[in-house]
Amino acid sequence: MSAALWIAHVEVTDPEAYGRYAALAGPAIARHGGAFIARAGRYVTLEGKERARHVVARFASLEAAEACYRSPEYQAALEHARGASERDLVIVEITE
Repeated sequence: MSAALWIAHVEVTDPEAYGRYAALAGPAIARHGGAFIARAGRYVTLEGKERARHVVARFASLEAAEACYRSPEYQAALEHARGASERDLVIVEITE
């Protein structure tokens, strides 16, 4: 199995609610072996919709990243992001 990247592009519309999401999502991601490699750092948008926040987490596999997303603890966190952000999220397998 190859490692995978969880890549999110986010526009926060309700910072308070999104803060509750972030407080729960980080530990849920870590519990599933995810590690942040980029989180709200500097960026340049060359194509596509502009989003103010970009997050990349590395997982051991695509399956592990998807299992994290579908886990009860991440879904509980996600309840706070719904309505508090516009998000695009993709999981990409790393081909080395």
